[in-house]
Amino acid sequence: MSEKPKFYITTAIAYTSRKPHIGNSYEIVLTDAIARYKRLQGYDVFFLTGTDEHGQKIEEYAKEAGVSPKEYVDKVSGEIRAICDVLNTTYDKFIRTTDPYHEKIVAKIFKKLYEQGDIYKSEYEGMYCTPCESFWTESQLVDGKCPDCGREVKKAKEEAYFFKMSKYADRLIEHINTHPEFIQPVARKNEMMNNFLLPGLQDLCVSRTSFKWGIPVDFDPGHVVYVWVDALSNYITGLGYDVDGNNDTSETGTDLFEKFWPADLHLIGKDILRFHTIYWPIMLMALGLPLPKQVFGHPWLLQGEGKMSKSKGNVIYADDLVDMFGVDAVRYFVLHEMPFENDGVISWELIVERMNSDLANTLGNLVNRTIAMSNKYFGGVVNKTGVTSEGAGVDENGASLDFDADLKAVVTGTRDKVQNKMATLHVADAMTEVFALFKRCNKYIDETEPWVLGKDEAKKDRLSTVLYNLIESITIGASLLKSFMPD
Repeated sequence: MSEKPKFYITTAIAYTSRKPHIGNSYEIVLTDAIARYKRLQGYDVFFLTGTDEHGQKIEEYAKEAGVSPKEYVDKVSGEIRAICDVLNTTYDKFIRTTDPYHEKIVAKIFKKLYEQGDIYKSEYEGMYCTPCESFWTESQLVDGKCPDCGREVKKAKEEAYFFKMSKYADRLIEHINTHPEFIQPVARKNEMMNNFLLPGLQDLCVSRTSFKWGIPVDFDPGHVVYVWVDALSNYITGLGYDVDGNNDTSETGTDLFEKFWPADLHLIGKDILRFHTIYWPIMLMALGLPLPKQVFGHPWLLQGEGKMSKSKGNVIYADDLVDMFGVDAVRYFVLHEMPFENDGVISWELIVERMNSDLANTLGNLVNRTIAMSNKYFGGVVNKTGVTSEGAGVDENGASLDFDADLKAVVTGTRDKVQNKMATLHVADAMTEVFALFKRCNKYIDETEPWVLGKDEAKKDRLSTVLYNLIESITIGASLLKSFMPD
């Protein structure tokens, strides 16, 4: 028997600053839909998610809350995991960057890169953004503020370790040029090339001395490892990777790293693309490891006029939505409203509108009518009698009246359409294809008029075929919806 093909998919790990809102939770639902679809296709899937728990911001939040950083992240990480569970996601591992194994390997990665000369010690002077934990030069600032988050920056100077990014820049440019699928969508690839790689890559500051809440640099304990080196490493430590090749197999009895790396897909928000398509590949090159096959920077789910943020107070939480509408309806909404490249919009009004038009009218109405008629005319058991609409001829416009054949063509064609959309991560479009099938079924009811057939005993066999065709079509549509709305 041939072995199942492998598929390794990850989300970005969630930062444990606050409970995540629906804009953050969208990513885990999207990743879950792709993972479920791959499993249905026969892939051996490993799906990793988790939480990013170190850094100066966390240290400050914990201080404000009057608890230790570890107590703070334990609480928030628990909330994040609970939301993943509420949204019915099927992750295989939930990693935390405070896991002892992860911390141990990150320290070893840092040491290896230092010993082979990719990391060196120097002094940093520049403008520092605390929320982003990033240093910037004056020329990189936008209106004197952080180019990533738009907040105030302050002058800072500290001794630090640096990663020689420039050493690997040409190799990375070549990789991106020869692997057009590596960064998706294409617009994001152009942005990384033109804004960061082609102008010349600066060396990256990879340690901090201004706070303590991080993984210590074991050969220089005054320094902690930069939060992005720590966080990005989760994609390999989560599989049990070890720098020395003694990969950890204690959790599953399998060398997951050997089996699943390189990742098939890193699914991330478009705002952290630079870290995943520049810093991360260069780290992997320095470690002598293969690069992930694809990094997809998805758009944001916006509320009304802008990005959801706790400071703006315009936040909608996933668990509140699930309490109100049920998990499948929430999954349907967030997946359906997110186009491939542009930002999607969420509001309570939009959700209600979508529930009514798609879930209640198109799908609910179809299932309800079909079941009611099957029960009314046949006690709930419908057989295929072979009495079709063949020989039905054409209408006055020359359109075929063979409604059965037309319905079957739509239904059988939908599976391929869904497969083609999912292959390029156009998840919302894949769902639209399934709902086109349901709309065709509703039209078929209007065309065949089963309530008229039900009045004529001589047409009972024809009625049976009509209802049989509907039930078959709904069943196929339901199986195609399974990845998006599993319940």
